[in-house]
Amino acid sequence: MKANVGTIDRGFRLVAGAAVIAFGYMGGLEMPWNAVAIAAGSVFVLTALIKFCPLYPLLGINTCGKK
Repeated sequence: MKANVGTIDRGFRLVAGAAVIAFGYMGGLEMPWNAVAIAAGSVFVLTALIKFCPLYPLLGINTCGKK
């Protein structure tokens, strides 16, 4: 896997993912929507940590700087 998530994108994913996870746990969502929010937030955090988004190659996106 070649990294395709840049630094700014990673920061956004970490913040947004943590917020969505917190909203899933503490928000006023009912089942199954709280589980969906937690899963979506977890995907954002995971893709930020591994620096790879599986959708980016399909869409031809790469937010990493040129190497």
